[in-house]
Amino acid sequence: MKNILLIILTITAISCKAQTYPLRTFTDLPENSYLKDTNNELQYYEGTWKGTWNNKIIYVNFKKVINVYRSSFKQYRDFLIARFKVTDINGNILFDNTNLADDQVKIEGGKFRKSDDKYTFVYVDPDLCMRTGQIFINFTDATKTKLQWKYFQSENWIGADCFYHGWAQADRPQPLPNDIVLIKQ
Repeated sequence: MKNILLIILTITAISCKAQTYPLRTFTDLPENSYLKDTNNELQYYEGTWKGTWNNKIIYVNFKKVINVYRSSFKQYRDFLIARFKVTDINGNILFDNTNLADDQVKIEGGKFRKSDDKYTFVYVDPDLCMRTGQIFINFTDATKTKLQWKYFQSENWIGADCFYHGWAQADRPQPLPNDIVLIKQ
């Protein structure tokens, strides 16, 4: 009986271990697997970062969340989320979502890209008529205190119920910079 129990426990332990994969796994993963930050890479991004663009200052706070199930992937994952605040040069707040709950953030991480080692995010902003886009970040220095940020806004359809329907593209709110270097605070 002891041997059977030992065999079952060993098989269970091996099965559980086989279901965990490092973040930089670039193959299809089985359902209910866990894409885990086994090398603790995400910790270097955590914290507050600051940058300036077009007379605006952005503060981005990255946070690591762990072992969250994503039904779209049918997997558990460790990933980054981001909250941001944008002010003008006089300190007036233009955008601020720093008080959102983790499950309501507008910027949610995906994974590292194999081709260029950048970490990817998806941006979805229901407060700005469902503005969407992708963000790519990567470190620009060995000390990991400078972060290159590139934001690519998707072409969004603007419905008649959107508060900036009919506005020229240049007049629409720009909550995020397209290309900026953020400095760790």
